[in-house]
Amino acid sequence: MSTDQTPATSLPYAGIRVIEFTHMVMGPTCGMVLGDLGAEVIKIEPMAGDKTRGLLGSGAGFFSMFNRNKKSMAVNINTPEGRKIVQELIATADILCENFKPGTMKKLQLDYASLKVQFPRLIYVSHKGFLPGPYDHRTALDEVVQMMGGLAYMTGTEEKPLRAGASVNDMMGGIFGAMGAMAALRQRDLTGQGQEIQSALFENNVLLVGQHMMQYAVTGKPAKPMPSRISAWGIYDVFEVAQAEKIFLAVVSDTQWKIFCDIFNWPDLFQNTRYATNNQRVQSRETLIPLIKARLKSYSAQQISQLFADHGLPYAAITRPEQLFDDPHLNATGGLAKIIISDGPKAGQEVTTPLLPITMDGKRLPIRFNPPKTGEHSNTILAELGYSFEEIQELLAKQTIRIEKQGDKNDL
Repeated sequence: MSTDQTPATSLPYAGIRVIEFTHMVMGPTCGMVLGDLGAEVIKIEPMAGDKTRGLLGSGAGFFSMFNRNKKSMAVNINTPEGRKIVQELIATADILCENFKPGTMKKLQLDYASLKVQFPRLIYVSHKGFLPGPYDHRTALDEVVQMMGGLAYMTGTEEKPLRAGASVNDMMGGIFGAMGAMAALRQRDLTGQGQEIQSALFENNVLLVGQHMMQYAVTGKPAKPMPSRISAWGIYDVFEVAQAEKIFLAVVSDTQWKIFCDIFNWPDLFQNTRYATNNQRVQSRETLIPLIKARLKSYSAQQISQLFADHGLPYAAITRPEQLFDDPHLNATGGLAKIIISDGPKAGQEVTTPLLPITMDGKRLPIRFNPPKTGEHSNTILAELGYSFEEIQELLAKQTIRIEKQGDKNDL
């Protein structure tokens, strides 16, 4: 149902219109995935704009990261005129996604139960903290579910739980919401009917720690946090080498163990029967790891990297996020793309952002729209709905809508 005439026509979800009532990370991630795949995603924002636009600290990149390939419609939904506009938009939509607190959409009469009779083909994606059940009244955040769902315990030390260093549940919850929408689109092709899809932070987190749950189920022994875990492999560590540089090295098979000993000319280690198999090396880590650490001290990280690269062994430099902008692989393979920032002190400036980690027909999915200004597309969307110039001006005068163009703070 999309009227988008940009070069999305070759993408798989060209022609699909998504109406997005989202903020923060989880819901916007769902819309970003669908938008990257070619859907026309219309973000419904309050008149003041998505609060994510003004976040500081670790939230400063949220809006720019998760709101590309979207259009912005800023509307006062608390007015009769605003509700009418939203209803008219929903009538043109294939998918509606939201991630507000339970009950918020119902108060606005925009919950699935209120819409499904009028719009039976609508696919409604709801992103929450918890799927329906005893916990669904609770307010959840990524950090909350990491703490209660075992991920923070596994990430930190036994004495101090630590959240993962990215919004893993928010992002994956949004991705699963998009997957649900894709599945529902396919089912609608068969049945002609839409449906409600639910995705939740807590249940996503449980899937992430499922391997540790199953470790206990299989062995009867609780999994230890990552810093104190018993590794499945003899060598799987960060090593400090020459000039106090650090590098991660892994030797995960007996074949790799022979290669490892050969490239450093350590026949004594390879011939030591205590280290003959991976399981023996795991059991002997208390002696093996200090020995290897001492021997690697004379090598630079660059020397080790070259040896491991030449012989197909797993290794990694310890890299900070900001260093990835200069990563030669990402730059050579098109994994990064340019966008123009919409808000904040760098508004209007061109920066680089990572793309979805997939290719289709050998190509990365393109940036078609920069993260929008608040209400940047209100004018064109209303015109598509049949509103005249005079009617749009009247809505502006009543402060029912807001229009702000990229690089231009003047209305219309």
